[in-house]
Formats: sequence, C-alpha cells, structure tokens
Amino acid sequence: MARIDHIEDTVLASGTIQPSKLVNVGAQASGRIVALHVALGDHVVKSAIVAEIDPSTQKNALENAQSVLDQERAQRLSRQAALKAAELTFRRAQATVAQEASSRADYESAEASFHGLQADVAALDAQIRQAMIAVDTARVNLGYTRVLAPIDGTVIAIVAPEGQTVNAVQAAPTIVKLADLSAMTVKAQISEADVTRVHVGQKVYFTILSDPTRRYEATLRAVEPAPDSMVTDTSAAPGGGLSASGSLVGGAVYYDGLFDIANSDLALRPAMTAEVHIVLAEAAQALVIPAAALGEALRDGQRTVRVVAADGRVETRRVRVGINNRLEAQVLSGLSAGEHVVVSDAVATARAKP
Repeated sequence: MARIDHIEDTVLASGTIQPSKLVNVGAQASGRIVALHVALGDHVVKSAIVAEIDPSTQKNALENAQSVLDQERAQRLSRQAALKAAELTFRRAQATVAQEASSRADYESAEASFHGLQADVAALDAQIRQAMIAVDTARVNLGYTRVLAPIDGTVIAIVAPEGQTVNAVQAAPTIVKLADLSAMTVKAQISEADVTRVHVGQKVYFTILSDPTRRYEATLRAVEPAPDSMVTDTSAAPGGGLSASGSLVGGAVYYDGLFDIANSDLALRPAMTAEVHIVLAEAAQALVIPAAALGEALRDGQRTVRVVAADGRVETRRVRVGINNRLEAQVLSGLSAGEHVVVSDAVATARAKP
C-alpha cells in the first residue's frame, strides 16, 4: 500500500571510532622510571606530572656544565686583572716614549701585551657564552626527567610501567597514551562503488553494537583522496592497481570518510565499531511504496506500477519516482496514499482503507 512516510537513500559503511586527539606521551630523557603518577583511566590536566625519570645523570651533567662556566668566569676575572695592569703599563710606555724616556722596544712590548690580553678576554667571553648555553641545555635535559601531560585527557594505555628503563637516544619512547575522549572521530570505510556519490557536508548517522537503538548524528568532514594502502605503499601495481601492502590488485578498495562527534557522556570508546549511514537524499512526508512494485522504466523517465482498483481489478499506472533506495521508492505523481500496489505477479496486496 502506498503510504506517507520518511524515506532516505544512504551509503552504508563500517567505521572505527577514535579519539579526536590522541597523544603518545614520550620521554626525552634516558633513564629508569622512578615514579609513575597516573593509572589507567585517570583523567589528567595539561602540564600535570605523568612520570619521573631517575635524574642522576642529568643532575651530574648540569653540575659539570655549571662548574665549567664558573671556571671560565674565574679565568676571565684573572685575565681582566692582567689586562688592567697591562693597560696601565701601556699608557706609561706611551707617555715615556713620547718624552724619549724609554725605548721604542719597551713601548711595543707593552702594546703587544695589552692587545694580547684584550684578545684573551674576548675569547673567554665567547667561551663563557658557550658554557652558559651548555648549562641551559643541561638544565633543560634535567627538566625532561619530569614528563608532563601535553593536553587534557584520559590515560588509555600505559606502555612503560614504573621501574622500566627508557632510552631516548634515537627516538622518544612512549610511556603512556593520552586521549581527549570528549570528542571522537569516526573513520568510515567507503567502497569505491559508492565514493563518487559521497561528498563533504552530507549528513551522517551511526549506531554502535552495544547500543543499536541510539543514533548519533554528524556531518561528513572529509573524504580522503586515496585509500590507506597508498600511505604505506610506494609503488603501484601494473595496470594502475594497488600492490599487496594494502588492497590487493583486483580486490576491494575503500576510501576513508571522516567526521566528528561529541562524546560528553563518554559512551563512545576508542576502537569501537560503528555502522555508518551517509545520507545521499531524504524526504519527509513522502508517498512511499515498496521498490519491488516498480515495473519497467519508460523513455520519459517514468515507471510502471500495477495498482489494485476498488473493484479488485489490476490496472497499470505510470508514476514518477523520486528517491529509490532499492527497498522503498518515493512516488512523486501517479498514485495516492492508501492505494494498493502489486509487488509480484503471484501476490497482490489486499485492499485496505486509506
């Protein structure tokens, strides 16, 4: 029977739910983790202490750099005093050589000593600046022994427990994984058969396995231009297909569609599976019939429908169809609500009141 109902045409995709912000909190200092200040599931605020690494090596490096700086400064004070004495000797030599009370050789010796000590002081100034940089670097490295949270978030994984030694020489080792669970991102795999019909800005909704009655609604934010396999695969197979690191040549290819959803009640969790529906078209208060009732397509775009008349006879009508999701079809003209259509040759719908 033709009825008034809501109809939509959607693309069905399987999606994975991930935090919109996920940070691997790593160590920039090497050493043993002497304290871990968080537990799995804890909520931490930005700049809170996550872990502490044994600071002995970094403290020693800082003290050594500071001692070098102190030594350079002491040497400068010594050279500065010598420079002052050499300057006085040079000024006296200038005065006496002008009065021909001393030899030219004494004057030149005093001048050379004065300028040499000036160069020594300048060199020590450069060494002091270098030593100050070394002290600052050592102080920063000591600060790295206190691992801080870069964002507000929830601890979703502890990779390196208390007592484990981490080595940050080649790469920053991950200690915990921190995620902001207040907003999630859904990555939906869209088949290549449907991707050309999907566009940014389209309405999407999804359900999760643990609560299939609850519908989450959002808007499609992006459709990635290439499948995931292109990220890890550096070569294309002959004929333009993808090689075996991702999608096999001749196999199914999927493109990721991305959208965000608020998660204030924290019902959505990382790695959950979502059944995603991308809405291509929809209509409210539409005249709807089973898609199986549609007959042949005519040249003018209309379709034929067999209708049970009031006297029980079956007549053929021409109808104009709007949305057709292959289960139901929207009829724009040619039928009225309450009329009964024939779904198959074997079965005709019984007459009912409109």
